[in-house]
Amino acid sequence: MSFTSLAFWVFLPVVLALFHGPFRERLRGQNALLLVASYVFYGWWDWRFLSLIVLSTATDFVLGRVLERTQDPSHRRGALAVSLIVNLGLLAFFKYAGFFIDSWVDAWASVGVTMHRPSMEIVLPVGISFYTFQTLSYTIDVYRKQLKASQDWLEFAAYVSFFPQLVAGPIERASRLLPQLQRKRKVTEAAVLIGCRMIAWGLFKKVVIADSAAQYANAIFGASEDMSGPMLTVGVVAFAIQIYGDFSGYSDVAIGLGRLFGLRLKSNFRFPYFSRNVAEFWRRWHISLNTWFRDYLYIPLGGSRGGQWMALRNVAVVFLVSGLWHGADWKFVVWGGIHAALFVPVFVMGRNRVTFDQWHWTHVLRMLWTFVLVCFAWIFFRAESMGQAIQIIHDINERWGDGFAGWAQMRSFWKATDERLFALAFAAFMLLEWVQFRRGIRWMWRGVWRGPWVEGLLVLATLVFSLRNEASTFIYFTF
Repeated sequence: MSFTSLAFWVFLPVVLALFHGPFRERLRGQNALLLVASYVFYGWWDWRFLSLIVLSTATDFVLGRVLERTQDPSHRRGALAVSLIVNLGLLAFFKYAGFFIDSWVDAWASVGVTMHRPSMEIVLPVGISFYTFQTLSYTIDVYRKQLKASQDWLEFAAYVSFFPQLVAGPIERASRLLPQLQRKRKVTEAAVLIGCRMIAWGLFKKVVIADSAAQYANAIFGASEDMSGPMLTVGVVAFAIQIYGDFSGYSDVAIGLGRLFGLRLKSNFRFPYFSRNVAEFWRRWHISLNTWFRDYLYIPLGGSRGGQWMALRNVAVVFLVSGLWHGADWKFVVWGGIHAALFVPVFVMGRNRVTFDQWHWTHVLRMLWTFVLVCFAWIFFRAESMGQAIQIIHDINERWGDGFAGWAQMRSFWKATDERLFALAFAAFMLLEWVQFRRGIRWMWRGVWRGPWVEGLLVLATLVFSLRNEASTFIYFTF
């Protein structure tokens, strides 16, 4: 079930009516309702994969209680090892088995040995990368004695499977979400208003911005061999817009839905394309994943405690693993490697934690240059293969000087696709993003967004573009 599907908008009012009606004063009843609703939401894609969530949930719930009871270091390490093996084993099999097998076969082929690939087809369960990391963080925190183990299987299962953020984040920590499920929740009128605004804004990002930009990106990447340098550049920028609108839009809807159920989810994006260096970009992009890697990979590897070379190694490992987390393909590893290479100079100069409190005109240049670098890396993320990514980079360079023919192709494409309405919507979107970035989200939403007129415009635009755009699934559903 997707946030943009008709089925979801039939499903959601029913769940909300039950949550705020018969179960309003019953905490366990609300948690039970959220659990059932979450399983229905996830099982809508393929009910068979519910067994994986149940297995992961049961494993970590039991192991959490084991870790709570025992003080023997070897027993505690054993319990943690079981959690890691089960969760990472499931993730490795369903997401990476084909990748590892293909890489193994290709490696032997490079030295002249022919091996046959197995014929089995492994289907990737939606959201497995997200809920696996969510359950792992719980077990690790209990092992570190930073969190008390949950004693209620119902609230723990609701934490793991909470449907708004189940399949594409934000990746919630048990230390943040579990306490909210353990106490009675009061949903205020202000919370409902903020939630509805975030849902409207998130759907606008997805349907109006992301799905419109996807038409450019898909058309240009799909026929990249026939495109001029300027057109290929447009395609890359279009994908940058698409993935931001798509993923941040999902996060906004998830956070807004959480407010309707009296739960506060973690902010996942903070205007990343206004960053002034790559380090700042990663503090603003997919925040829940980046902080997860910091706390459960970078710091355990030693962080920056072992000197600069050790820190640089750990930074490289984090970015490469992050790339592989995004997809079982070498192009994602290269994408992560590019960001590692861009991050290292900032890290060495000690500017990875610099905050820009006051703006200067040079910040605009830094912002534009950072966006160019991020877009360069997006080529590998979006391309169908490593070969296509390399060819696109080559063609952008070689075909930029095609003369008037290249620019004429872009003008013709613009006229043929008739995206003037999208240009207007995108300009309004960027203006709102910039105002929120400079003045603060609260100033924007509590100052400018007084009354229902803005929400009405967002909903109207979303409905109009849902009719004119080809619907697409959320990009991160494949991760």
